[in-house]
Amino acid sequence: MRIRNLFVAAFMSFAASASAQQSEEFKSTIFNADGTVTFKFKNDKATDVQVDVQFAGRKPMTKSADGVWTATVGPADPDMYPYCFVVDGVSVMDPQCQQWFPNEGFKNSLLDIPAPSGALIHDIKNVPHGKVSYVNYYSKSLGAYNNALVYTPPTYDFPKNAEKKYPVFYLISGTTDTEEVYYKVGRMNYILDNLLAEGAAKEMIIVLPYGNPYKLLPSMPQGGMPATQFGGDVFSNDLVNDLMPYVESHYRTINDRDHRAIGGFSRGGNQGLSNGLHNLDKFSYLCSYSSFTSTDIPGVYDNAADTNSKIHLFWLGVGTDDFLYGNARDYMEFLDQKGIRSVKEYTNDKFGHTWMNARFFLDHTLRLLFNPEASEEAMKNGKPALAKTGQEQQFTAGVMARLFPRPIVSPEYGDGKVTFRFKAENAKQVMLDGELVKEPQAMKKDADGVWEITLTGVAPDTYRYCYIVDGMQVADPNSLWISPDNGFKYSIAEFPDAPYNIQHMGQIPHGEVSVATTVNGNIVSYVSPGVDFSQPSVCALYSGAADTYESWFRTGHANLIADRLVAEGKIKPVIFIMSQMPNHPQFDASRMPFPTIKSTDYADWPARRKALEALLLDKFAK
Repeated sequence: MRIRNLFVAAFMSFAASASAQQSEEFKSTIFNADGTVTFKFKNDKATDVQVDVQFAGRKPMTKSADGVWTATVGPADPDMYPYCFVVDGVSVMDPQCQQWFPNEGFKNSLLDIPAPSGALIHDIKNVPHGKVSYVNYYSKSLGAYNNALVYTPPTYDFPKNAEKKYPVFYLISGTTDTEEVYYKVGRMNYILDNLLAEGAAKEMIIVLPYGNPYKLLPSMPQGGMPATQFGGDVFSNDLVNDLMPYVESHYRTINDRDHRAIGGFSRGGNQGLSNGLHNLDKFSYLCSYSSFTSTDIPGVYDNAADTNSKIHLFWLGVGTDDFLYGNARDYMEFLDQKGIRSVKEYTNDKFGHTWMNARFFLDHTLRLLFNPEASEEAMKNGKPALAKTGQEQQFTAGVMARLFPRPIVSPEYGDGKVTFRFKAENAKQVMLDGELVKEPQAMKKDADGVWEITLTGVAPDTYRYCYIVDGMQVADPNSLWISPDNGFKYSIAEFPDAPYNIQHMGQIPHGEVSVATTVNGNIVSYVSPGVDFSQPSVCALYSGAADTYESWFRTGHANLIADRLVAEGKIKPVIFIMSQMPNHPQFDASRMPFPTIKSTDYADWPARRKALEALLLDKFAK
């Protein structure tokens, strides 16, 4: 492990990735001295453009003679806010913004308004940073592979800590969120990095599960609606029977109830509370952010003395302006009536059911987790639930249907064909474009305003694609995967029988992809199962200007290519370092001491994957 860290650190100092910046010629977001933000979007063919940002709602934009639409909104407090542009009724991400909101449905960009002093809880500060790893594990409960992210603290890989074990916090995102959201939007790693540097939190491992594994199955139950019942469902079974054993066998964890915590935001808060209360032999720290759970859990609520003795921290936070506030407040009052101790916190300035609240609540609970003395003090000082006014918003089936309408299935695979669908009622023309067609293909609109096209004879693979709506590129909002491109971000079509679709590969060991933060940005490494760190086989994968540091594993599947070749005994276990090409004249990839491959040498990702496989078979054959 020490050799691996020394190697990666040395490489990082030479080839650290650069963060993508907006071009000086055109900036889509401008932060003004008075706290307002000016948004710009270029489209000379549109007839109506609005900006939709969480702190202001939808605001009309004004078109200039050169086709640039502009609006100034705010002022707003420094924080991170989702936003998008609505162009003639179609929501689109900002092509000038590198950061986006991972989600099963909507695709928004992220506006990060800086604080003058850099004092936000999620700021990337000059402190030691932990590592975030993407893991794939086979779930018997799901009958398929599932995904998770694992954060390890800055000292986890220190040689002197080689035997040290850590407590674990299972942190779950909300409805329609992916496993990445508490990382890319919640910034859990930077919040904890900053707290650890201040000595304000205990070291811990954080695990981000995927809260809706039904999405990975060929067909979802409940007509595609998000799961709302927990306890005995696939997610709960996977968490306890598959994910937790995986984490505890692959990381140095303390495996008892005093050193496990669980919680989450929105649906994730419900899942966290439900699984925590159903498994008080496994968890003693429970956190709910903007949520609540069932009041019918046998043996828990009607046995307050026993329940209270098992819970170090029962923490509940919600905004009084949240559409779930009524339900959350009622649950808090229910706990009080049953004699169950809890800590309650409320906000009224973070726009309701938002990730501003999710980050705020996380910061407050990380300070208490795995600190029995601080948690007990907080529990002793817990206040009763706020009194009911009769004006509280309540979450009903009608609200559920309005917020989460039946999704449009796209892409849909079957019988050697793939169908793409996109709703744009007012569009005059919609076309499918990308790596799976030689030229844009016209789509047809039905009576409901849904455009559709079915392709046959496409070789099973992974392809980037998009829609062209009246001349404007638009990502597919219904596709789970987005290609992390620098600029416009394509959607990803993942054929079920593609060679490197993880569900098609069978049950083989998978390596670990890790993202490390450096002074110059982020860099990604991949380590195959069984790597010999005393004599590692190393390969450098460079992304071009149109890609980002994530592209080789998120779009290129470099890790899965190596996983399969290693499992088949065709190559030695390898290490990849994945980075954007350093932008300085002294750099020459051919002079690197190990094989390299550049994405810019190939026309598309299918060609890049073939080239990588050929290189691995040539340079690292057994």
